[in-house]
Amino acid sequence: MKKILICMGSSCFARENRENLRVIEEFLKSHGISDSVHIEGSLCMGQCHQGPNITINGNEYHEVNSEELSGILRKELIEI
Repeated sequence: MKKILICMGSSCFARENRENLRVIEEFLKSHGISDSVHIEGSLCMGQCHQGPNITINGNEYHEVNSEELSGILRKELIEI
């Protein structure tokens, strides 16, 4: 099963991960892959200065914004 770890620490969550979580859930639903991807929240990933932080299948992404997130998700979850 594929895995998305999204930082929910106060710094990342306040910056954009609140919106990023919505984008992730919408992407999974629209592509019919919600059941094959596990989303997990992390209290802090220890890299607040580079946030918002998301890890997908072990690959770390920093300063993630909602505009670029769909492309990252497509690359990690669809174009395998």
